[in-house]
Amino acid sequence: MSTMRNSVKLIGRPGADPQTRTFENNRSVTHFSLAVNESYQNAKKEWTTNTQWFNIIAWDDVAKRVSKLVRKGLRVAITGKLRTRDWTDSKGRHDITEIQIEDFYPLDWEDSAAKS
Repeated sequence: MSTMRNSVKLIGRPGADPQTRTFENNRSVTHFSLAVNESYQNAKKEWTTNTQWFNIIAWDDVAKRVSKLVRKGLRVAITGKLRTRDWTDSKGRHDITEIQIEDFYPLDWEDSAAKS
């Protein structure tokens, strides 16, 4: 039997600049949300756009590269894998599904990002 693989490929635009945290052990994590648009013709032959939002996370070296190159509104292609996690706090139990970046490529270049 062939090997199954957890793999995601998306092209979209971040809804905000990525947020990076560095921990005491020098590990870094970067988060941002990614809007992915899908256009199609509805039954009335009118073009419609559907936007899906995805939670994106990157760790360590990839997190540092993301924080330097990814900006709100600039198109980016990412490859990664789905990750789910849960936690409990004073508001109760929370579940989240994220895409953990394995690699990414900026498709739109901003002067400041290209110089980084």
